[in-house]
Order: sequence, then structure tokens, then C-alpha cells
Amino acid sequence: MDVRRKLSWLLVGCSLALHLTTVFCFSRQPDRLAAFTAFPLWLWGGIGIGMSAMAFWMFRARLSLIVTAVWTVTVLVGSDEARVLGHLTNQAPQPGPATPHHGRPVLRVITLNCAFFNYGNPAKDLERWQPDIVLLQEAYPHQIRQIADVLYQRRGDYRSHQTNGIVTRWRFDREIRTPSLRDQQGTIVLPNGNKIELVNIHLTSAATDLRLWQPSAWRIHHANRAARRQELGITLQILEQTTNLPDSPTLLGGDFNSGAVDPVHRLLSRDFTDAFLVAGTGWGDTFQRRIPVLRIDHIYANHHFTPIRCRAITTPASDHRMVVADFLTETITR
Repeated sequence: MDVRRKLSWLLVGCSLALHLTTVFCFSRQPDRLAAFTAFPLWLWGGIGIGMSAMAFWMFRARLSLIVTAVWTVTVLVGSDEARVLGHLTNQAPQPGPATPHHGRPVLRVITLNCAFFNYGNPAKDLERWQPDIVLLQEAYPHQIRQIADVLYQRRGDYRSHQTNGIVTRWRFDREIRTPSLRDQQGTIVLPNGNKIELVNIHLTSAATDLRLWQPSAWRIHHANRAARRQELGITLQILEQTTNLPDSPTLLGGDFNSGAVDPVHRLLSRDFTDAFLVAGTGWGDTFQRRIPVLRIDHIYANHHFTPIRCRAITTPASDHRMVVADFLTETITR
């Protein structure tokens, strides 16, 4: 009996210790522990609940029920995937033209990492949604042109920079390129003369060393997070220098290579709203396509746009899922 009791206390104690570590890491987000938060919170929660459930199943440790309940609340409150549970009644975007909202025109924006067409050409999948603006990552200039031709039959416009591209049914007024970054910025002019600033993001690729038992993995994740934060900081600085934020209608999106709870997104909290967090429905994680466990593709908008519908859509032509977002704005007229 003593051994059984000690094993039960060990399992419950380990689960509780993991819970305290998880809450600290995800709430404080220290860079030196970035490797821990590279995994989704619900994964750690699953491990913790598994240990406490095992303690109850094998040894009837009653404290394990309390620990399991605490873990459950933590996962529901803290995980990004659970944030949209309150959106069950929200309408999701549907294929075809964006449906007007209470008689008002709607702007449709899509972001997609094309994986250099290694899985096929996504143009037909994009065409089903008839977007007004598409932000593309991991696509060569000739591939971006192919997508533009399919979407708008050569009546739209596009710009490419390194392996990024922006495609739109309207025309570009200007483009700003930063040679050292994949990120790009452009201004489009609508038929009514209004302008929209667009920023297409593709931050430094995420660290993939998951051997947490090795100190080098922690150092790699630390440096990787710092690199993305610096890169996004430069992009936002250029945006502020070249536009009249927050007065300029601005959309910003792309492949951040970081989950929604990563502190890099805090750089956007002052001026921008996460479309999926406000209006998203369904499972929002975008990578990897077959078993999506991280939401690394995002669309943000400033106060000139109101997100009303958003969802992640699987396409066989990429290892990412694409994000489709519909916005209300006074900027456009149909």
C-alpha cells in the first residue's frame, strides 16, 4: 500500500508541477523558455490530465480529480483553440463572392503559404472564394502572376518581393520593399478612390529542434523568437514611417511562423485586431495541413475594418491551411 500511495502522489505531484510550469511559461512568455511554448498549451494539458487521470484510475487518488479539473479550466481559458468557443453562432465565410452583411458590402481577404507549388497550384482553390485581396508566401514571381491571372483574368494587379506576393482585383498605387526582409508593403486604390495599405508578412522560419532535454534546443528557440520579433518590429517601423497610422486603413497578414500566443503578436496589439480571434469559427490552426496543431497564419486589421467572418480552410495544394476573412469597412463600395 505504501508503494501504491507513493506512486499516486508522484503522479499527482508531477501533474501539478507541470501545471505550474505551464501557467508560468504561457502567461509570462520568457524568451529563455520559448522552447516550452513552441508546443501548444493543450498538449501540456493533455500530458498533465493523463498523469492525474492515471493516478485516479490506478490508485483512486482523490486529489487527482481536483488537479484534472484545474487542468481542464486552464486549457479552456488559456489555449488559443478554445478562444473561439463563444463564436458557435457566428456565420462562417462561404465559397463564392463574400455575402453582404445587413446590406453593406464586404471585403474578403485570404492569406496562404503556397509551399512553392510543391503540392500543386492553389489558384483554383483560391478562385472558389473570389477574394478581393490575397497575401501569398513561398511563391515565386511567375507563380504569383499565374494566381493573379486565374483570379482576375488579367484585370487585377499583383506585386512580388522575394518569395512573397500580393494579388488584388484592384490596382496598386505604390509598393515598398525592404531588401533584407521577405515582408512587403503596398498601397492599393479602389474604384471609388479610397486607398488601403497592405502588409504581407513572412517571418523567420520557426525553430524545429524539439529535443528539450538538450540545452542547445532552448538556445535555438530563444534566438529564433528574438529574430522574429526584430523582423516584425522593423516592418512595423517602416509602416509607421510611410503611412499615417492609425488613420490609414491597413490590413496586415501572412505566415508568422509563430502561434497566436507567441509574444511577437503583442507588437500588433496597439493598432491591430486579429480577425480570427474576433470572428473566427471552427478549428483555426493552420499548420500542418493534415493535422493542424498551430495557428501560425494570421490576418490583422486596424480600426477601419470590422471582422465579421473568418475560418481556416484546407487546400491540398499546400502544407498550410489558408485563412479566409471577411470585413466590413467604409472604404469600399460595390
